[in-house]
Amino acid sequence: LMISLASVLNSFAEFYSTLTSDDLTKDGPYILKNHDEFKIIWIDQGHLREEALTESNFNPIKKRFNFLFNYSDLIEVYSLKSDFNQDHKSADSIAVISDIHGEFDSYLHLLKSAGVIDRSLSWSFGNGHLVVLGDIFDRGDKVTEALWHLFGLEQQAEKAGGKVHLLLGNHEFMMFRGNTSEINKKYRETEKITSSSYSDLFSDDFVLGRWLRSKPVMISVGDILFVHGGVSPEMLKKNLSIKQVNRIFSTKILGIKLESINQDEECRFLNNASGPLWYRGYFEEDNFCECKTDSVLNYYGMKHIVVGHTPNQEIRTYHDCKITGVDSGLMYKQPGEILLIKNDIFYRIPGSGKRVRLN
Repeated sequence: LMISLASVLNSFAEFYSTLTSDDLTKDGPYILKNHDEFKIIWIDQGHLREEALTESNFNPIKKRFNFLFNYSDLIEVYSLKSDFNQDHKSADSIAVISDIHGEFDSYLHLLKSAGVIDRSLSWSFGNGHLVVLGDIFDRGDKVTEALWHLFGLEQQAEKAGGKVHLLLGNHEFMMFRGNTSEINKKYRETEKITSSSYSDLFSDDFVLGRWLRSKPVMISVGDILFVHGGVSPEMLKKNLSIKQVNRIFSTKILGIKLESINQDEECRFLNNASGPLWYRGYFEEDNFCECKTDSVLNYYGMKHIVVGHTPNQEIRTYHDCKITGVDSGLMYKQPGEILLIKNDIFYRIPGSGKRVRLN
């Protein structure tokens, strides 16, 4: 009996048309700690699964979810303390990526193209530094995958003498205060299946939520300042150091409702369009001259500032790399680029892996 390809395809179409979106949803895992016990939950084909997570059963779970970390790393998350200072020594090699927005596959491709990870997705950057300038959340449908990969990569980098710096962007702070207005539709299904708000899965009780809450808003590596949006001239008038900015965001803004943030003048400023998470002036103000750039750099004692947040088709730089914007539009499904700073030379690297010198 001959069965045509068309009839087979029609049969599959009829079958899938009977399934709800829940039936096709896969998400997670999410790991939470309750007293001294860990529990792992995930969604498989629209069904919520959960299992106790212990040291004895961790290895098969690690293999199942392709984790790059060990059980002890989960325990250490709950003793993490925020490092407000974030003044790091210079590094010979620094790779920078920004605004992943759940585009996990593009993120992996770019890390491979720059030699940050190998084919097994493990750290291959030696004593180099990877800087991720925030906005992992929202829009795309592989946020969880990106977060767990970075969590594991951070552990691997430390063991190799390198470093992963994850900075917080405006979308992380939106998530922390329960603003889920821009999550992918997939995560609306996650909310239905778990009977909770998506932001609840990143609360302080969950490993990823606790880990993210320890991260800074601004850092320096050698003579390079890194921040998600930028430092505006108006912000300089506040006379705030990197340490002070990180402390205010961690203790006064993180997880606080917008109405409460707006009641404090300093917090309201830092969380508005001139603050470090939202500022776009380097690329959108016609009169942002080199003298304004120099005022920012001189205040912090830096030679360069590298930012994300404002998307473009490729990495762009001004004033001999005094300002570099690395948001290359992953949120718009563009191929994207990664910035490589090697011995003080700036390169942009597209997915092909070919280095294009910027200075």
